[in-house]
Amino acid sequence: MNNISNTLHSKVHNWIDAIGFRLNASQTNKKSHVTTNHYFFETFNFFEKKRRDHPESTKFLCFDAYGEKINVRSLLDLQVAFFENISQLK
Repeated sequence: MNNISNTLHSKVHNWIDAIGFRLNASQTNKKSHVTTNHYFFETFNFFEKKRRDHPESTKFLCFDAYGEKINVRSLLDLQVAFFENISQLK
């Protein structure tokens, strides 16, 4: 299971680097060592929550075009939400 999560983490970061997402904010809880990163591109936002000692447990969260919360379980989940959001800009 750890290998799957590490792969998701690296796939998401490779994809957001290719698209040109920017890191908007980053907050770290010093007690729990959890860092929350907020990324954005145009009108699309998503969050990454990771523990310093356990990168395999990284979780991603984004919102669909209607504002509904989507827990990202694969890169495709994130891409679908992103392209739906971007297509609404017309």
